Amino acid sequence: MSKLLKTTFLVHAVLSGVLGLVMLTVPGRFLQMIGWGPIDPILSRILGAALLALAWGDYRGWRGADQVTQTLIVQMQLVFAALAGLGVLRHLLVARWPVMVWLLFAGCVVFAALWAIALWRKE
Repeated sequence: MSKLLKTTFLVHAVLSGVLGLVMLTVPGRFLQMIGWGPIDPILSRILGAALLALAWGDYRGWRGADQVTQTLIVQMQLVFAALAGLGVLRHLLVARWPVMVWLLFAGCVVFAALWAIALWRKE
């Protein structure tokens, strides 16, 4: 496994794990604290659960899953980051949003690029 992939797995696991735990347990308080509200608490908690599941996949990949499993995890993360980025971009193009939404978009783009590079290097 390349050093880039190992680092990407670790950083993404930590970010997804922390954000997922916060979104699963206290989404309203957290999102209002960063100026993002009102929110739907049910969908926010579902997003938290999804982020925790992605973090688990990252952890498994980081710990040295076999080549086939690593490729599957990278592909899944790439698709998620790219689609999430496109979804956020759709909103950024039609309305004014707080800086936090722009940071979310930037994070999706950066991770989509990192996952794409990791996938390209494997093949």
